[in-house]
Amino acid sequence: MPRAPLPDWWQRGVVYQIYPRSFNDSNGDGVGDLPGIIDHLDHVEALGVAAIWLSPIYPSPGLDLGYDVADHAAIDPLFGTMDDFDRLMESAHARGLNVILDLVLNHTSSQHRWFIDSASSREAEYANWYLWRDPAGWRGGGPIPPNNWLSFFGGSAWAWEPRRSQFYLHTFLSEQPDLNWREPAVRAAQLAMVRGWLARGVDGFRLDVFNTFYMDPGLASNPRAPRRPTRGAFRAWSRQVHLHDRNQPELADFLAELRAIVDLEPGRMTVGELFDDQIEVAATYAEPRHLIFDFGLIQTAWDARAMGLAIDGREAAFGPDRWPTVVLSNHDQPRQATRLGKGSDRDAVAKAAAVLLLTLRGSPFLYYGEEIGLGDIKVARSEVIDPPARRYWPLPVWWNRDQCRSPMPWRPGSYAGFSTVRTWLPLVRDAQTRNVASRRPIPSPCLPHTAGC
Repeated sequence: MPRAPLPDWWQRGVVYQIYPRSFNDSNGDGVGDLPGIIDHLDHVEALGVAAIWLSPIYPSPGLDLGYDVADHAAIDPLFGTMDDFDRLMESAHARGLNVILDLVLNHTSSQHRWFIDSASSREAEYANWYLWRDPAGWRGGGPIPPNNWLSFFGGSAWAWEPRRSQFYLHTFLSEQPDLNWREPAVRAAQLAMVRGWLARGVDGFRLDVFNTFYMDPGLASNPRAPRRPTRGAFRAWSRQVHLHDRNQPELADFLAELRAIVDLEPGRMTVGELFDDQIEVAATYAEPRHLIFDFGLIQTAWDARAMGLAIDGREAAFGPDRWPTVVLSNHDQPRQATRLGKGSDRDAVAKAAAVLLLTLRGSPFLYYGEEIGLGDIKVARSEVIDPPARRYWPLPVWWNRDQCRSPMPWRPGSYAGFSTVRTWLPLVRDAQTRNVASRRPIPSPCLPHTAGC
């Protein structure tokens, strides 16, 4: 009887997320970089994971700490050079580690050359590469936005550009203008960029907020939400049902084209970050080699009944034929030891969360530092670095993203082995005892989900 084919590596292996600014500093500037990652790939390999996912490493003004991309096809000098990236690829592959890049395709930085040109004139070379619209009218001498769409960070999603006498759309910061994915040249340029990274050996991509690539072409306003809005900076956002500014039908065709490119060679995958909190919507986008981040477990209290219901709901939504992901923390969310361990033995909770991560059906994504039970740092308002958090304070307590992005403590001593100078964010308070050298996991010949098991 023939053997059933082995599942792909993303079905039998853990993906380890690295936030490059905070993994290891090789050049003494207090910020992590690509050579620093190379220096600690032995640790990653010892964990038995199948892949590393790098948060954005592209040139960026840093107004969203890398998610405002100024050039999708280059390396930010903060992190190193393209030669460093090639060395990282070679070193990772030599250890049997796949490499996933973060792709930010919905928007660019306002300092991207495309937008600088597009904003200059309606007749510019890149004039139609962003979502420009005439005002709906004028009131009190000022232009009225085309509809009621909102920025996630508050206020209208439309920003006025006097040189064109038009608004442009920005789902996030005004310095992050949305690309016009109905413009064929945009689609061609971005897919060419994808081919370029694949040619360098990249094994997969994480697609940032991928379901916002297309908007309703008629610019219909969103209906008001029937439920009570949330508190804080996202209160306005939660007042609407985001029916027309995401999840448009054209997305399926684009994903099919992207998958056709990625699938030209076996062993590649994509995973999409859904800008939505409905697990039923997430499941509809899952494909054999296209995973979807399901954040339901991140939003669930550390309670057996609540977790059980969340797991049951997840299984019902994905069913037996769709493969889910398992995520308990990431670069935008509180670390699991902090979020789940309040009033409890933090180490015990971290270990229990790891068991959950590694035994539920689905592809587990492990955020750097979770293997040693790293917790969040406390950052005073005056010391906040995360630009949206500074601009839109007060934010919900859980959303100050500096808290979960602290530098990795590698060993006891000055700056915990991460750097030789003051680190870009503070280290955790217990870095002298909670570090990789002090808590190095004992290698196991076959852990759940590890490649080869």
